Amino acid sequence: MRLPDPQERTTWMTPGQYQLSAEPTIGSLAWTALDPRQPERDEVLVRVEASSLNFHDYLVVAGTLKAPAGRIPLSDGVGIVEACGPDVSRFAPGDRVVGTFFPDWIDGAPTRGAVSRMRGDHVDGFAATHVTLSETSFVRAPAGLSAVESATLPCAALTAWRALMVEGGVGPGETVLVQGSGGVALFALQFARMAGARVIATSGSPEKVERLKALGACHVIDRTEAGWGEAVRKLSDGGVDHAVEVSGGDLSQSLKALRTGGHLCLVGVLSRKPIEFPPAEMIHPNRRITGITVGSRQHLSAMITAIEMHQLRPQIDSVFSLADLPKAFACFKAQQHFGKIAITFG
Repeated sequence: MRLPDPQERTTWMTPGQYQLSAEPTIGSLAWTALDPRQPERDEVLVRVEASSLNFHDYLVVAGTLKAPAGRIPLSDGVGIVEACGPDVSRFAPGDRVVGTFFPDWIDGAPTRGAVSRMRGDHVDGFAATHVTLSETSFVRAPAGLSAVESATLPCAALTAWRALMVEGGVGPGETVLVQGSGGVALFALQFARMAGARVIATSGSPEKVERLKALGACHVIDRTEAGWGEAVRKLSDGGVDHAVEVSGGDLSQSLKALRTGGHLCLVGVLSRKPIEFPPAEMIHPNRRITGITVGSRQHLSAMITAIEMHQLRPQIDSVFSLADLPKAFACFKAQQHFGKIAITFG
């Protein structure tokens, strides 16, 4: 699908929003009119330009994660500031901004309060033509990226960044294992290569092998084969330093792929299966597991600076219009995409 040219003239939709029904399904997303609210005090009114889909968003609109009727979904959002409240100091009208995943996690270590509310789940998200939120809910958008590209960053990219750069401290010469070709996996691959690390990827799709190698993976392992963890160990001379785990379920092979003292970052449970693993795969080899959910506003700002410096470009599979949001979720459900599925609001 053709990506929109940022230089093209764009006709914006009549103000409106998608909301969840009392019994949410992809097909029951309801489009309703919206009267954009003018900002007060430290708030900014933002005309939303783009969003992208994450597994968390899919679980919300499919009704797997329970959210109240009327909730506006989508955790990712990028847009242009149209108006500012009298106390706003960080932005001005015309600025392009990126929304944060956690409205209450500004910086520092995660706390119960900081991570208790997620955008598009516990509070309204960005499936709306306009949002009015506190200026603390945004950071500046990266220079050099389009709105669609920037909209892939708040959840998937930040999850990969925190897993490798914040929690893992990945560095040159280390080896990183990534799984599949979804948004988190491909951002992890790109960030690892940016840091000078080698990357081994797993995939269950022969068609995606060369595409993963083109992004910088030195080896691609068939995840459908039994004992693939041992194959990773052999290719990495005794095990990888870091593994970014997105599938969940049985972690045995992911742990086997780690070197002694290696680090597994558990960032998702796409399989929706309970986490299980033999304790011997952790205790004797002194391996560790870190569970994370996305990151803080400070993490997002640091990542955007790095993206600008290294001129990293997000991998976008396809772009849908906001009017076709249900079709975009149907595409996401099929799990055949390579990179991010984005939404443009023009």
